[in-house]
Amino acid sequence: MSIEEIGVRGKAPDRDVGLSWMSRHPMVALLLRRGGIGVVTLVIVSIIVFAATEVLPGNAAYAVLGHTATPVRLHAMEVQLHLNEGLLAQYWSWFSGLITGHLGNSLVNSQSVWSLVEPRLINSGVLVATSGVIGILAGVLLGAYAALRRDKWFDHISSVVLLAITSLPEFVVAITLIIVFATVVTHLLPAVSIYPPGTYAWNDPKLLVLPVVTLVIVIIPYIMRMMRGAMIEALESDYVQMARLEGIKSWKIVLIHALPNAIAPTIQVIGLTVLYLAGGIVIVEDVFNFPGVGQGLVSAVSNRDIPVIQFMVFILAALYVVVNIITDVIALLASPRRRLVR
Repeated sequence: MSIEEIGVRGKAPDRDVGLSWMSRHPMVALLLRRGGIGVVTLVIVSIIVFAATEVLPGNAAYAVLGHTATPVRLHAMEVQLHLNEGLLAQYWSWFSGLITGHLGNSLVNSQSVWSLVEPRLINSGVLVATSGVIGILAGVLLGAYAALRRDKWFDHISSVVLLAITSLPEFVVAITLIIVFATVVTHLLPAVSIYPPGTYAWNDPKLLVLPVVTLVIVIIPYIMRMMRGAMIEALESDYVQMARLEGIKSWKIVLIHALPNAIAPTIQVIGLTVLYLAGGIVIVEDVFNFPGVGQGLVSAVSNRDIPVIQFMVFILAALYVVVNIITDVIALLASPRRRLVR
């Protein structure tokens, strides 16, 4: 036996052990792989965010001091904001502060970035969570019901309505709700969601109704259509047909056999819907003047408040990465056939 053959035979068990470990721990392997990709993604996003804010027109120091700034004060502010350094040094100063929690101060009012962003994050979190829970439950239930009533009047009407809603932008839905429920037709709800400083979204739930309804109306069509298609496919599968031949009751077939298998492909759409909510709140919050991340980001861009812009965009990017990882994990748990890492 040659030395090369001995070497090859010696390496085979290591490879087999590695593959067997991955097959025995698919969840850990998935988290490690997705986590590594997520970290690299966030680093790339941080570079893009920093570069994008650097190419904004105007000078940050000039934006802080205003038109009455003297050259001496302008130079002093540039030194304070590290604008006199190279781009790499400026990026590292910002990124290292982001990692260590030293986010700096707002250029508009000199308050710490975290103190400005924290209440907006909480308010947006409440808005997204409330809209997401209601929209996901309604979309899943309506989609399953439409599949059970396939080609009936409910299925046809819901398909037309969903197609119409899908073609409408968020601000059109929001303005329509304001006209119907707050201004022209009725005055049941407030047209804007203005919270006093120091208060949060749960302090006055009535102000949440129209923003939540807007987001729910926008996200339901995607979840409902996916759930309907997955449910129809599950109901036409061989195992459901076999269950019917065995005389199992219809409600057991739907709840035990069809629904769990239809949920698995719908989870990916639900994850995308949550990510859409993170971006959709920018428009909805601006329409309703809701004090969340979306409105804060629009205000920061208008005032060229670079530290606030950078942190908010990075937080939204981190949310995208985390939600993608959670979605993949839940999809893996919900579908046993996909638990083998490839």
